[in-house]
Amino acid sequence: MRVTVHLPGLLQADAEGAAHIPVEVGDDTPLGGVLDALAARYPGLDRRLRDERGELRRYVNVFVDGDECRGAGGLAAPVTDGANVRVLPSVAGG
Repeated sequence: MRVTVHLPGLLQADAEGAAHIPVEVGDDTPLGGVLDALAARYPGLDRRLRDERGELRRYVNVFVDGDECRGAGGLAAPVTDGANVRVLPSVAGG
């Protein structure tokens, strides 16, 4: 199946400047598998998204077709053919 990963400007340099990355994965591949396929192409990007244990960094928010992944199973969140995966950094301040 084909999934499109959308990156904010802050992370595009780690993906050779790409804002939208098509990723081919097998049927029924969860979000973690999509990120694995992305990591194979852009290892520097993966280090920005996941920690040493392979978990999403706490300041990274990932949405699958508009649903925040942590509420939908985290890295086990289901992804369907044609899905849009959006990566957004957390915003904090005071």
